[in-house]
Amino acid sequence: MPTRRDLARTLASAGLGVLAPTPASATQAAAAPARQTVLAIGAHYDDCPFGIPGILLQAIARGHRVVILSMIGDYGNWKPVRGRGPDLVEGTRRVNADYGAESRFLSFASGKIQTTDEARRAVADVVAEVKPDTAFVLWGRDQHPDHEAAAELAKIALHLGDRVLADPFAPYSTPRRAYQYDNGPRHTIGFVPDTFVDVTREWPRAIEWLGRLMAVTRNEPYKADALDGAQRLKESIARYRGATCGVQYAEALAAVNAYPQALF
Repeated sequence: MPTRRDLARTLASAGLGVLAPTPASATQAAAAPARQTVLAIGAHYDDCPFGIPGILLQAIARGHRVVILSMIGDYGNWKPVRGRGPDLVEGTRRVNADYGAESRFLSFASGKIQTTDEARRAVADVVAEVKPDTAFVLWGRDQHPDHEAAAELAKIALHLGDRVLADPFAPYSTPRRAYQYDNGPRHTIGFVPDTFVDVTREWPRAIEWLGRLMAVTRNEPYKADALDGAQRLKESIARYRGATCGVQYAEALAAVNAYPQALF
């Protein structure tokens, strides 16, 4: 009777092989997703932590790099933080970092974002540096001019960014997937989501993240025992999105393109 060694030699000579048991560590390594870079783009310091904090926390918890780009970095003309614009920016950096997100700010001021060549290049430079695998951008139709301008600049940077760089032949990678998010009532117009994400598990930290940013805005200590206006609005939206898909809290997106989904 042939031995196991004889059988192995026979299979090897035929170009086949004997499958050895796979160590558990190797199986786990194969199953672990590769680390991605996520870029979330907004006009203001609070757009992403209001729109998709739960989704960003999910990415961070899975070990992905998360970068938040706020196009407005000059708050010198914004009355709620009169004289404290730089403090708002630095406070936002600290709060975002506490939740695991990096921050980028451009030099625009509110009401002064324009789709100029200089502005296109500024956003494209960030995309070139960050090299996102997945991107989140504001929905393009909005009552707030800053949101609409930021959405247009993000669209150009993510689709044609290499063509507006100082060197159009420099290395440049566009994200494999991109999604649009909304900013709630009295802002977003005509947003119809096609992608829902259950953020129930992340909800306590998501609403805390937003509340801490609002406290920085008011220059007050954060109070965890009461929701402010922004938090209450976000909670209403998240509950509504959750009811739409049968969970407690959800965030909703509109995919820029159609993407295949793994159902099982």
